[in-house]
Amino acid sequence: MSERVKSVSADIAGSPRWIGAEQIHDTMPFRDAVTVLEQTLLDGYDPETDGVRTRHSSPSGQLLQMPSATDDWCGTKLVTVRSGEQTVDLPVIQGLYMLFEGKTLRPVATLEGAGLTALRTPAVTALAIRHLVSSASGRVTLFGSGVQARAHVRALMAVFSPTAIDVVGRDQDRAQQLADEICELGIDSSVSGPEVVAEADLILCCTSSSEPLFDGNLVQNHALVAAIGSHDPYSREVDTTLVQRSSVIIESLDSAMREAGDVVIPQQAGDFHWDRAITMRDLIVGVASVDFDRPRLFKGTGMPWQDLAIAASIYGRTVEVAVTG
Repeated sequence: MSERVKSVSADIAGSPRWIGAEQIHDTMPFRDAVTVLEQTLLDGYDPETDGVRTRHSSPSGQLLQMPSATDDWCGTKLVTVRSGEQTVDLPVIQGLYMLFEGKTLRPVATLEGAGLTALRTPAVTALAIRHLVSSASGRVTLFGSGVQARAHVRALMAVFSPTAIDVVGRDQDRAQQLADEICELGIDSSVSGPEVVAEADLILCCTSSSEPLFDGNLVQNHALVAAIGSHDPYSREVDTTLVQRSSVIIESLDSAMREAGDVVIPQQAGDFHWDRAITMRDLIVGVASVDFDRPRLFKGTGMPWQDLAIAASIYGRTVEVAVTG
């Protein structure tokens, strides 16, 4: 964000600005969100210094907090996750993001949390895709049919040209509905089984599964797999076979060791060593490179700095619009 926008935002007094899900979507296209994340790393931010996601149990579920801070901004996302037995007609995950100025620590904005997450998570995946695919187009296998699966389709199109998208989901009706929506975007799509990964150039795992979704032996050597559905050390969407075959890319070593079950589980069994993992920051700044003759596995859990970078940029854009409009 420019110094002009930062100085303007600091002069605006009053209550924190409310930025809802629709405004988040309208203000920050996926392509721009990818660029914001990439530039944050290029500008020197080190994800190893980021805040830690905390969890607190409640009688009805969990409260999660994700804090982060830089010289210019600090903020935190508060998210509730309702337990499965609750049947009220509300989303399982709800939340808010609070943004503060870094120098004064004055609260300047509150953002709708689910809308921010639906932008941030697929934007991180898209950033990984930008740097890890062997070709700019190809066949995609998409596991999942929920909010994140849909958002990943939109984000994917900002950095990749899918020739077809095969949807794999537990609920066949929801999977078919998503396939129909993808067809309306002008992309061939159909509901398939997990064996379709053998034909995929890019595999996206956007599920709540705690067990591997497919046989890692089926993945082609040139393919990229992005697994983003879990953020605890006990769940995984990919098997040990794929982890052993792949170049493994993580968001940070610290967060992966705490939350990336896809890698933690084989590591604890002695089937993977952390010195094989490459961080996204090292990849993007050119400190590390990957082997494109073997599968690439990107494991994302979501980190607080990503929310902060995008939330601050969205806020800056809303302030600029208010001033110039």
